[in-house]
Amino acid sequence: MFTFALAKNENMFEKILIANRGEIAIRIMKAANEMGIETVAIYSEADADALHLQYADEAYQIGEGNELKDTYLNINRIIDIAKLSGVEAIHPGYGFLSENPEFVAACERDNIRFIGPHTRAIQLMGNKIESRNFVKEIGIPMTEAVSGDLEDLLKAADTIPFPLLVKAAAGGGGKGMRIVRSREELKEAIESTSREAGNYFGDPSVFVEKYVEEPRHIEIQVIGDNFGNVVHLYERECSIQRRHQKIIEESPSATITPEVREKMGKAAVEIARKIEYNSAGTVEFLLDKDMHFYFLEMNTRIQVEHPVTEEVTAIDLVQEQISIAAGNQLSFTQEEIRQEGHAIECRIYAEDPENNFLPSPGEITFLREPQSFDLRIDAAINDRARVHSFFDPMISKLIIWGENRAEAITAAELALRNYVIDGIKTNIPYLIQIIRSQEFKNNQISTKYCELHTGALIENIHSEKNDISKEMIFAIYLAISLEEDRLLREEIETFDTLSVWENIGYWRELLMFSGFVDENEYTAEVTIHDGFEYRIQMDTLVFEIENMDLKVDVAGFELNGQSMEVIYSLEEGRNLISFNGHNFILRRNDFLEQQDTYVSMTTANGDAKIVSPMPGKVIKIIVSQGQEVKKGEVLLIVEAMKMENNIIAPKDGKIKQINVQEGEMVDGSLELISLEEEE
Repeated sequence: MFTFALAKNENMFEKILIANRGEIAIRIMKAANEMGIETVAIYSEADADALHLQYADEAYQIGEGNELKDTYLNINRIIDIAKLSGVEAIHPGYGFLSENPEFVAACERDNIRFIGPHTRAIQLMGNKIESRNFVKEIGIPMTEAVSGDLEDLLKAADTIPFPLLVKAAAGGGGKGMRIVRSREELKEAIESTSREAGNYFGDPSVFVEKYVEEPRHIEIQVIGDNFGNVVHLYERECSIQRRHQKIIEESPSATITPEVREKMGKAAVEIARKIEYNSAGTVEFLLDKDMHFYFLEMNTRIQVEHPVTEEVTAIDLVQEQISIAAGNQLSFTQEEIRQEGHAIECRIYAEDPENNFLPSPGEITFLREPQSFDLRIDAAINDRARVHSFFDPMISKLIIWGENRAEAITAAELALRNYVIDGIKTNIPYLIQIIRSQEFKNNQISTKYCELHTGALIENIHSEKNDISKEMIFAIYLAISLEEDRLLREEIETFDTLSVWENIGYWRELLMFSGFVDENEYTAEVTIHDGFEYRIQMDTLVFEIENMDLKVDVAGFELNGQSMEVIYSLEEGRNLISFNGHNFILRRNDFLEQQDTYVSMTTANGDAKIVSPMPGKVIKIIVSQGQEVKKGEVLLIVEAMKMENNIIAPKDGKIKQINVQEGEMVDGSLELISLEEEE
């Protein structure tokens, strides 16, 4: 990563607190460390072993349990820790309290500097209704919208053509948004969006606006100081989204023309200048097919996708934020900012694209990150770890830089194929299919891309994996495991000339093995030549494997004369071979392995018990005891990982018993509702 050298300033903090967790906390700590600033971390019970604590000079547990209101949203406790640790400033990261004016006010009351914008900017831009009114007054184009109470919002159907978008007034990050395509859906969408907004943002206010079909999502990075200087750092295209949340971002945009880029940049700076903006922020726009752009919102915080801007401008946005908050001017002018090359960011999530992107919390049993000169990974973990259901399921961000877009795409695909996570489901195979698709390469995308293409992308994942010879994978696995056996035998013989291997006669030139690749069983005859060349035969298929070179997690070799490389892990109970971006789980029947249980949480369907798809909280029970329900009818709603999950009836029947209460924490082991099947 290239960084823009900060000017030497007289004003600088000695110690700051980071009121956040995960990869953004680590990102801020790294920036502060480079500036010679000490850092203080906070953590909940679930984060007691979290990676961000290792980067901090001090760390304090915040609150009891893992409820956000008691931990990362606990303003009083955070301020107490700030005073106890003697920090001069607090950086909120993104999410949580980053756009909470009450938190800014609390900092100011105790003479603690808030590393972010002033209260007025947060209040004005944090409320989507007020921000729209403000931006409209200064002549920035935007879509039609209606605000008010429920009755007013329902009238939107009479004044604005469908489809409509119901949005939380205080929302952000893709949360609190629902598309409505008919009058019948509107009331329920307003109520559920309002409920979600109250839970996540502390403000149930919503509004309704015109939904632009198949738009591009273009955002402009801005930054200002306390001396009236405001600049933009060009744009990011964030059109690849699922559930209204970005998963791939890039800069520069391959869509907009230089003229549109200039107009959008000026519009963003005008908005920031009018509110005397004094930190890093993002002005977001929708762009239609005719290159008309519409103001969407302004995020008064550092964004998840800020690294793509850093990579093409060589400016460290977090360091600039800290410097500005300490009382310094921007260290660059608009004329000094240039876009060089092309950067792409892919967000790695613990989620299942095949199950409507349902979060997939659990234990990561194997992790290997790709490595490359022009690759940057901002991650919350660096080894095996548990992904909790209390937080957003993002694991990391993979950022690649190339001389041009085509080069960046090629490098991103290669990096994703060498990014291996096992133990939970992730969106890595899904991201690979997007990056390598002709639509993405040709920039034929919009914010509806995932909605339109997910089915085909998942089919491609299965087809590509099915085309990989399972016999070949089993042969590679046998060769690697036997090579590890051989190396272990040599190590043992170094200490004991008559080894256990010789005593039991295990190592022979001709061996028979059976085992599994995923759920399929295979039998192979293995002939070993000269102790380390393997001829593996399964029926008529023959695999000659030689020149095996085992490094940490990576095996290189020649297979039938062709050079190959796979990522592997041979762990008791779970063996992994990752090839070309696909993971295969294997085992040998001659090994007595510990039988671990791997539970796959699913929503109720078929004859399944009615359970929660993951640990979460029951926020609404819709049915009552004795009520008759139809298959597919929503029975209750479970909130988990910042998402509302509708639990539906697997069949027609009558509610026999409701086993939970609203507000109760549940997991997949508890039958939420007992359903009596109709005769």
